[in-house]
Amino acid sequence: MLSAKRAISRAAYGSRFDKVPETQLPYVRPGERLARELQWRSRLQSFPVMSMEEYQARAKLGPIEEFVSCHMCGETRQQPIVRPRSKKKKDGKWAWSYRVVHCPSCGFLYRNPNILPERLGDLYAKNYSSFLTGDYAEKRQRRYRLTMDSFSPVFTEGNKRRLLDFGCGAGYFLELAEERGFDACGVDLSPDSVEQANQRLSSATAYHGAPEDIPEISAGGFDVVTLWSVLAHLPRPIEDFTTFRNLLGPGGVLLLLSVNANSLLLKRDGAGWNGFTKNHLMFYSADTLPMLLRHAGFAGVAFEPFYGDTIEAGTTKLPEAYNHRLRKTVDASDGGNMLRALAFADQKAIDNWGDGRTVHRL
Repeated sequence: MLSAKRAISRAAYGSRFDKVPETQLPYVRPGERLARELQWRSRLQSFPVMSMEEYQARAKLGPIEEFVSCHMCGETRQQPIVRPRSKKKKDGKWAWSYRVVHCPSCGFLYRNPNILPERLGDLYAKNYSSFLTGDYAEKRQRRYRLTMDSFSPVFTEGNKRRLLDFGCGAGYFLELAEERGFDACGVDLSPDSVEQANQRLSSATAYHGAPEDIPEISAGGFDVVTLWSVLAHLPRPIEDFTTFRNLLGPGGVLLLLSVNANSLLLKRDGAGWNGFTKNHLMFYSADTLPMLLRHAGFAGVAFEPFYGDTIEAGTTKLPEAYNHRLRKTVDASDGGNMLRALAFADQKAIDNWGDGRTVHRL
């Protein structure tokens, strides 16, 4: 039975795109990129902008939440745009839901009310590792490899360079870092994930807690810091990224992969976008991420487009015309549904790893 999206697609375009993965459809079908962009702009113009006081009167504050202003520019006005929630109800109530607002000054998207930083661990305390294993882990390791390869030669050979994986989960990336010759360690808020990671790893070590509380990490001097699908989980991003910048030694780089707030899929799906998950707090794009990195003291950033895991891995074979259109559209528009970025700590890092890339100076 066709999904509603596929049924609409077939009515509009016929059946010739049926073999294109759902997440690549807006990039392949002629005219859809422009239609989605116009649709999104129209929706933004229709949402009211209100003062923080007006917004607080409308939004309910949960027991582990707080109201926040825009972390990127300090704007207090709020423009609520979508209300993501769970796919199913439990006991007649949504298992989870939250509000996402758009900053009317700088365009940043974030959850508001947001999670209190001291209660962030509540989201990961109970068997979070079960989510990070099985099929999820296998797909993630493929994504790690593809992203590492896209930022070659930074990750081609570790050569005993020191690497910190922040939010290391059950250690699946640390396993790859070991294989490529990095002197690696990780840190995570989920105790059961850290336990599983250390059972899996041979030379790398995973720690439970915050970087500043672990002497082996707080001393800094890292050549590489990685954040795999972690950025959207940080309630105090400027503080965290200032910490990451201080943990990097001269010539150090930070690699991150996160959902892309400029994605055509978000503009198509609204509250149903796959980037709006239970534990995501803030949503970045190639426009707003540089603001965060500038606040934290980084010298530059480079982006790599994301065409889709199965497309890049070659397990999905598109006709050449579709493949060309997909890559051309991603390159010319949003960069894909995931945001891939390499941040440079200083000029030495740009000199060492920025050759051949478009580096946005901060």
